[in-house]
Amino acid sequence: VGDKVMVLARSGLWQEVVNVPVSQTFPMPEGMSFEEAAALLVNYITAYMILFDFGNLRPNQSVLIHMAAGGVGTAAIQLCKTVENVTIFGTASASKHDSLKESGVAHPIDYRTMDYAEEVRKISPKGVDIVLDPLGGSDTSKAFNLLKPMGKLITYGVANLLTGQKKNLMAMAKTWWNQFSITALQLLHQNKAVCGYHLGYMDEEVELLRSVVAKLVNLYSQGKIKPKIDSVWPFDQVAEAMKQMQEKKNVGKVILVPEARKEEPKKAEN
Repeated sequence: VGDKVMVLARSGLWQEVVNVPVSQTFPMPEGMSFEEAAALLVNYITAYMILFDFGNLRPNQSVLIHMAAGGVGTAAIQLCKTVENVTIFGTASASKHDSLKESGVAHPIDYRTMDYAEEVRKISPKGVDIVLDPLGGSDTSKAFNLLKPMGKLITYGVANLLTGQKKNLMAMAKTWWNQFSITALQLLHQNKAVCGYHLGYMDEEVELLRSVVAKLVNLYSQGKIKPKIDSVWPFDQVAEAMKQMQEKKNVGKVILVPEARKEEPKKAEN
């Protein structure tokens, strides 16, 4: 009782009081803020397991990170920097490129104005060793084709389904139609790997997740990773917080807190 903890839950965290099994709680390391703790688990567990457990990231390799300025993207960049001489390609809108370069992305690519596959090939004609794919649809095919021999594609989302505040049936149909499909025999000839990752279905892998969190806490304590907070919003501004992500303005994690910050009334009085 009274311990500060981080929690993992598939849903139901946008509320003031939450009940979770003790196996889904993890002690916060010394010096970590609650906002950092809220930003750590989902993004960093995902990025860590994709890069190291599936991707087997090693020195001198190259990685393509889509949505590089988002929560998982920023986590993945920091984790890539813990391995020697990893070349990072990152897609994001042009306004975020300076921030990405500062964080260690060697080659930021504006996916809105350029064909990112062509841009990667200009710099690395053979392609890359690992592609992190949160997009789905035709982008998964492009990712597979960008892999070097022995390369690994890890798909962990279908962001192409989301085009705005409302469901877009055309986008859903297009993504479904263009969804990547490959047979075991084709993989045999290509010398490539395709992996799928979804943290929400790892509930029962308690020991595995606990070992990953222990590694992340160790990296945090060493100062090698630090959750990047884009913005913090009270519950009554949840719509604005969602809009921040939908309009792709965020660099890092968008955080919700139950109450408005105490400084706000003072600003209002002034």
